[in-house]
Amino acid sequence: MAVTEETMLELRSVSHVYVGKQGASLAVEDMNLTVARGEFISLVGPSGCGKTTVLSLLAGLFPPASGTVIMAGRRVQKPSSKVGYMLQQDCLLPWRTILNNAALGLEISGMPRPEAHAAAERLLEEVGLSGTGGRYPAELSGGMRQRVALARTLAPDPEVLLLDEPFSALDMHIKMQLEDLVQSTLRKLGKTAVLVTHDLAEAAAMSDRVLVLGRNPGHIRTELRIPEELRRLAPTEARKHPTFQDVFDSLWEEMGAGEKEGGSLDE
Repeated sequence: MAVTEETMLELRSVSHVYVGKQGASLAVEDMNLTVARGEFISLVGPSGCGKTTVLSLLAGLFPPASGTVIMAGRRVQKPSSKVGYMLQQDCLLPWRTILNNAALGLEISGMPRPEAHAAAERLLEEVGLSGTGGRYPAELSGGMRQRVALARTLAPDPEVLLLDEPFSALDMHIKMQLEDLVQSTLRKLGKTAVLVTHDLAEAAAMSDRVLVLGRNPGHIRTELRIPEELRRLAPTEARKHPTFQDVFDSLWEEMGAGEKEGGSLDE
């Protein structure tokens, strides 16, 4: 799907400080970011560069110490059903069936159970889990559980998806299948997405843009726009394209430069 000029997410001169027993720590400083409606961006960088802090600010989990977070033209002041958050852990409730897990957000929002279940069934079919609604999380593989988590996240029809390393606990084959599924589903539905990952190949294969963050404090070091010929492809196919290695190498070089600021490649 082509990215429109309409802005969906903004960070305007955002800084955030964590205060603990050992004092204050500046997590991100004077960060400015604009994400267009329908765009898929990734955040990569060394440990302590503020990637997860940025997701939490976008989600409205806490306000910035200074600056403004904007979504669809409005200031973000608290969590909203317009933002879906998908984590590495699927967080499925073991005592609820797959259908009931997928419908959880809709039920919490007050939708009558028959309607919530009908909507959840459609999404389970969308993510390749048709016929599994009566099963329980313990009966599913890790990849299938993450598909349920995706259906649950999409059920309230959020405008924005925040993805915090949702594939990192999966083996490579399942991980790449889910990358394809998530990208194609979000594009078909016209969703805006921000992915945090330590996997540079994943960032290059899935994104329209990749932002490399630096640390001490967290800031945007550089931005890499993914070539159109890669953005048109599914992630598994993008990895095979002749252009892909050059993009990966550019990200690797930037990460290497970032290491000189301190920290490891993993967060």
